[in-house]
Amino acid sequence: MTSKHWTLVGGAVACLIAATYSSAAFSAPWLKPGDNRARFALQKLADRGHLNRTTSTWPVMMGTVHSGLGREAGNDAPAIGSALAYLKFEMDEQGQQGWRAEYELGATSEPTFVRGFQAGPRETAETSLNVQWQGESWAFGIKPGLEANPEDDDTFRLDGSYLAATAGNWVFGAGAIDRWWGPGWQSSLILSNNARPMPAVWLNRKNAAEPETSWLKWIGPWQFTTFAGQLESERAVPEAKMIGMRLTVRPIDGLDIGFSRAIMFGGEGRPEGASTIWNALIGRDNGQLEENDPGNQLASIDARYGFSIGDQAMGVYGQMMGEDEAGAFPARKSWLLGTDWTTQLLESDQQWFVEYANTLADDFLGNAMPNITYTHSRYRSGYRHKGRNMASTFDGDTETLTLGVFNFFPDGRNLSASLGYLDLNKDGANRTVIPDDDIFYNVPEGDQKAAIASVGYGTQFLNGWLDLTAQVTDKKIELLGGEKDQWSVGAAWRYRF
Repeated sequence: MTSKHWTLVGGAVACLIAATYSSAAFSAPWLKPGDNRARFALQKLADRGHLNRTTSTWPVMMGTVHSGLGREAGNDAPAIGSALAYLKFEMDEQGQQGWRAEYELGATSEPTFVRGFQAGPRETAETSLNVQWQGESWAFGIKPGLEANPEDDDTFRLDGSYLAATAGNWVFGAGAIDRWWGPGWQSSLILSNNARPMPAVWLNRKNAAEPETSWLKWIGPWQFTTFAGQLESERAVPEAKMIGMRLTVRPIDGLDIGFSRAIMFGGEGRPEGASTIWNALIGRDNGQLEENDPGNQLASIDARYGFSIGDQAMGVYGQMMGEDEAGAFPARKSWLLGTDWTTQLLESDQQWFVEYANTLADDFLGNAMPNITYTHSRYRSGYRHKGRNMASTFDGDTETLTLGVFNFFPDGRNLSASLGYLDLNKDGANRTVIPDDDIFYNVPEGDQKAAIASVGYGTQFLNGWLDLTAQVTDKKIELLGGEKDQWSVGAAWRYRF
């Protein structure tokens, strides 16, 4: 397509977005983690100065996307035309008031150990129906699903179900929704969609605009979200509670900074009163071996700086996570570092990334301390839900390097590929307790080195959308739950009503 064509398309789409959504309430519905194209679009628009919002906290509210978008694409339409067009499509589909529904059918030969931002089948076979309704101030969704041979023994699920309402510029909600906190494409060190979502109540800003108070405007657009939930009963400490909170700010164009906290506390036989929560929040008596330890705590800081290069965009990012053991400050640190950039080749858009992660505590800048990250002396099932890590897909004591690319065709199809090197469980030990043999724990067993390759393809099919995936490792990976096959192929088909 010619530059003139994209100039017309991009400019028209920008005006359509502004006109269509100028009075929309957007009481709930959000862009949820799992859609690489939506993330590419938001991030490129932000990097090129067309979206003045943070993009590292998912889900992203529809209202904040609308309010943060610039009204004119201008001469930049060749660079951002397709990104604007896709956002217009998704906002048409997900942001309108009234009823909507989506049916999904998926299957895989082997549930994969390594997952990333992109969604995919979790079980051997699964089906679900997602019915949603949105009004001016209320929204809800009910998503019953059935699974065949599930790794956690839950054949019936309500993942993705929610009830949400707005009050002023705040959204209150309850349900089980996916989250992704941080700038990484392959992993987040603090919270990701690697594990199934836990039931929780939450609060976040609807419009992440800058403060109106003059002496706070310097922080720029900001988002705050917090949730409180309960983990499963099949744990070393059954029904442990969890609180998460995240603040992101954008003090200058292109720079997103995030501060996150996760606290696991309470549960059977453990204190969970107000004083316990307060001690956890302020980091008092926070040592893994202390009787009065209020819980298992993690904290992270992340940053990403994005900028324009010609008609493209590039970013550098990092995330530091610590087991919150040194008073109010994180210690026993893990690191994630990466860079991402866009290209436009063969009339398509590409998003590239290179990402390094090291979850062996203090190994990157100090003396390695194994069996710390994502583990705890009392909460011995670790920082996991239903057998999967709630943050890094690679779990603890691991060093990885990943190169990935997503290709977005102009007709809507997409193609993805990634290559990775994994050094899993580098010290070979493991202190994770498995209280229920019916739950498959995706935790590396012993020191293992492996190479991994993944490919994916998405296209329209039977009036719906079909995603095909394949993943291969150079050897079988040993996990606490058992051995994973070298090959995994999967498919998921979605139909929107």
